[in-house]
Amino acid sequence: MIRAENIRKSFGTLHVLKGISLEVPVGKIYSIVGASGAGKTTLLQILGTLSRPDSGTVFIDGREVSGMGEKELSHFRNRKLGFVFQFHHLLPEFTALENVAIPAFIAGGSRSVAEARSAELLGYLGLEGRFHHKPSELSGGEKQRVAVARALVNRPAVVLADEPSGNLDSQNRDELHELLFTLRNDLGQTFVIVTHDNSFAERSDRIIHIKDGIIVP
Repeated sequence: MIRAENIRKSFGTLHVLKGISLEVPVGKIYSIVGASGAGKTTLLQILGTLSRPDSGTVFIDGREVSGMGEKELSHFRNRKLGFVFQFHHLLPEFTALENVAIPAFIAGGSRSVAEARSAELLGYLGLEGRFHHKPSELSGGEKQRVAVARALVNRPAVVLADEPSGNLDSQNRDELHELLFTLRNDLGQTFVIVTHDNSFAERSDRIIHIKDGIIVP
């Protein structure tokens, strides 16, 4: 699903990624781990097309994205990639259903189809009674479930997550982790997740250890 070849990235004189190559197969959860400053988030941003490498190539779902122009890349990102971050980044003025549907609206689909898909996902994630609640009316765990539903609404090839449980208490953290494995098992969803949670990483299909900008055993 993802193939990265010899990815390098520097910020001024700081060499953050020093030749990363990896492959992520369909329907797997890959965890990226390492100390702060090792290059985990930079790698995730490049795999998610949010940042461009200085050199190297990235293929997602059979398409080389490294050379795409901004407009084409934005279109591709909206349809093929989903994102979940440590903080949910829900828009406070919109309901849970509306927040989930926003990527589908951007993709140009009909409102009725987008809302039906959003309702289906929220129901699947155990939020049947929360469709019309705004973020301020939701718990931390519920907000992050809404964020997961938003990431899934366009049926992405890959969901990329940066510390998705890092802002949750232990119960909501464990519930979110179980949800991600359920999505892998039930939907065949592919995930690439940056995490500091060793217990989650050890359950994933592969752990990618980053140290000083390279993958280490």
